[in-house]
Order: sequence, then structure tokens, then C-alpha cells
Amino acid sequence: MRVSVLGCGRWGTFHAWYAYRVGHEVTLWGRTGSEHLAELRAARRNEFLTLPEEIRLTDDLTEAIRTAEIVIISIHAQAFRSFLRGLCEHGQAGELAYRRVILCMKGLEIGTGKRLTTVVREELGPAIKPVVWVGPGHVQDFVRGIPNCMVLAGEDRETLRELVDVLGSPLIRFYYGEDLLGTEVGAAAKNVIGLAAGMLDGLSYASLKGALMARGTRELFRLVRSMGGDGETIYGLSHLGDYEATLFSPHSNNRRYGEAVVRGTAGAFHKIAEGVYTAEALMALSKQYHVDLPISETVYEIVAQGSDPSEQLTRLFLRATKSEKE
Repeated sequence: MRVSVLGCGRWGTFHAWYAYRVGHEVTLWGRTGSEHLAELRAARRNEFLTLPEEIRLTDDLTEAIRTAEIVIISIHAQAFRSFLRGLCEHGQAGELAYRRVILCMKGLEIGTGKRLTTVVREELGPAIKPVVWVGPGHVQDFVRGIPNCMVLAGEDRETLRELVDVLGSPLIRFYYGEDLLGTEVGAAAKNVIGLAAGMLDGLSYASLKGALMARGTRELFRLVRSMGGDGETIYGLSHLGDYEATLFSPHSNNRRYGEAVVRGTAGAFHKIAEGVYTAEALMALSKQYHVDLPISETVYEIVAQGSDPSEQLTRLFLRATKSEKE
């Protein structure tokens, strides 16, 4: 099949590499003037992988969409709405209604807390029903041939089955995710828990990660259930299943960023970790659905409000005693 990947950052480049690996004809799009695209055109590689010569590189968005049967979008979650509006302004959005659209981003819209599939519906209308591709794994591990399990979630089981068939391989085993809401919220929120894990590492409190995992899943379970999703989804691959890659791995940007915040070196990062934006989005959802999210709130207070990490984390773990199921 013909696959176009929109976005040539770390994950977009990986998705192009992977789609080619499993037998598809691939085009990788990047913005005109993109440093990532220029690097790939010059050397066919970035710091993570080398692209086969057969993968076509382009900055022509219209052509990338028009020639594809599957469109994979992998851009910054907070730039997603403006990206979709640009598609509408330039007459490219209509083409997507005739493509399989897959979103490969983990995030919630800052300020509204909206899921990315909701943003699609609001900007492009109900005809486009995107699938989300999330779950554990790092580019650095995949390109070394280390396999993992991931999730394709959407509203149409037939579409999911088709995509699992054409994208599954010994490197990535896909599972169906039928709770789209829980999958999206869980995938985004795991980055916030990753920030908290990094903060614990920075304070040499890594032994508290077990408690963080247990309580983190519990508060997200309550949120997803209050939003109308299946709370059990939080215990699946999109959230809990991604904890190893996010809370423990040296490759995790969110864990590393959280550790850097505690150590006072966050300014050395070239961009803010996605979990910072997601923490603010979760605060909007906490208010909207009247759900207490103590871990997410603690992270938000530290990364967005500048509160003292040691003081805030100590206060978090000294909260009033309650039933473990609350």
C-alpha cells in the first residue's frame, strides 16, 4: 500500500522507516524549511536511524496526501489544530476523507483538555474517523530489532482489523483498542507520570516509583470513567503498558525532563517535554469532570507554576490516609 507520513521528527521518521520495512511504498513529508527534512535530504539519516533510498522525501503536502492510501500524522500535539486549519485553507482536508488516517501523537490540547480525535472532528467534520497508534517502545530499541506491543484504537473494528493486518509484524504486535477515549487520555497522561518519575529519580526517591505507578493508574482510571470511557483501558498498553518506556528508560524524554527540573538543568533541553502541556490539559479535565488528580496536579504545580519539587512531592506522599481503592 501507499503510505504517507506527515511529520519528519523522531517518531515520524521512524513510522516512515517502519512502514517501508513492512512492505509499503512510503513518502515522508516535512515542512518547507524544516531542519529535520534538510538533514534527511542531505544524509538520509538522523541521530536515530538511516532511511532507505526508496522512501521519498517531500515538502509538497498536497502531493503527499493525494498519492497515499494511508496517511500517518506525527507532529507536535499542540500544533495539531493549526495544522488541520492549514489543510482546510489550502483545500487539502477533503482528500483525507478518502484515506485511512492514523494519529501517532500522545497529547491533549492545552487550554481545553480535548483529545486529538476531537480536534479532528471539530476542524474537519465527522466524515474523517482517525485511528490512533500508541503504546510502549522507543525508536532506539525498534531500530535495533527489539520488539514490542502497541495499540491501534478507533471506532470502526473493520478499519482496525485492516490496519493491524497491513502494519503488524514480528517487530510490532498490534492489539485492537476499542475504547478510543480511554486510549487517548491514557496515552497522553502517561507522559505526566513520566515527569513525576523523573522528579523522583532527581531526588533519589526511585523506590517510590512503585507507589507512583499504583496511584497514577488509579487517578487516571477515575478520570476516564468520569469522562464516559472504560477505566480499565488505563491498565492496558496505552497507559500502564507504556510505563516501562516512560518511567524507567534512559531514552524517555519526559522522565529525563522531570529529573532535569529537580536538578535545575531543564533549560538544557531543546524543547519542553509533552507531559508539561498534558499536565495543564489534565487540570482542565479535572475541573470539568470534578475528579481529583493529585499526582497530575503536583506535576503541574512544579513544571508550570514553579513550585518546589521536594516540597510538593513530599506533600503528595503525606496526603491524608484513605482506602487504596479511592
